Amino acid sequence: MGYASFMSDFDNAQVAYRLKEEIARRRLSRAGLAETARVSISTLEKALSGRRPFTLSTIVRLEEALGASLRTEIEAEVASPALAPPEMGSYVRQAVEWIEGEYLTLRASFGEENAVYAYRTEIRWSGAKGHLVFSESDRVDANFEQAGFVSMPHLSGHTYLMTSEAGQYRMIMLGRATRERRMFGLLSTLQVGQGSQLVPVSCPVALVPMGQIDEPVFGLVRDGDARIEEYRGVLSTALEGDYCRLRR
Repeated sequence: MGYASFMSDFDNAQVAYRLKEEIARRRLSRAGLAETARVSISTLEKALSGRRPFTLSTIVRLEEALGASLRTEIEAEVASPALAPPEMGSYVRQAVEWIEGEYLTLRASFGEENAVYAYRTEIRWSGAKGHLVFSESDRVDANFEQAGFVSMPHLSGHTYLMTSEAGQYRMIMLGRATRERRMFGLLSTLQVGQGSQLVPVSCPVALVPMGQIDEPVFGLVRDGDARIEEYRGVLSTALEGDYCRLRR
């Protein structure tokens, strides 16, 4: 099989995104998935980060482990709707292409005062679904990585990153992007409390296009860490720039 026909079978970027989405939605660990699929964790990590292309055999093993296709979106893209549904803002792809890409996501830590939690968020157009979707990765607590849909209503001009799982929601509400395409707003979710208790929590959040911060550090960034002052400075814009407000 020639290189061209091999590449026509699937698109690496779309397969990687679809796989990240499945990992996040099912709360899977990458190591556990790699073991079930009989794929080395190194191979899986490199393919997800774009440092190595997926092979057909790797995709087949991953699909068997997940019980789901990672290539269906490519087949459905030609006939997919070009208009998002009304409940997401009825936006067309051409109007929202500017938001597609990878972002360094920063939010305040719920567990440690003055610490900043950093991870990666990817936003892209789903050809099969006909609207924007997002997925998270590079989280320390990989089992809590989120994936969901993006609403962009004209009425407010805000952007909503919504996760819905069995009737339970998590929401990131972002104000209008700056000239640098940075977005600031508020994250609202449930935090694990004592025992099985879940406590509603909110905090400022910032999405910075990947590449605007050199060699970003992911995970929980604390006092004394190399990036803490820079991350705090970026995150403080959410409140200081009046993108969101916290009131008791």
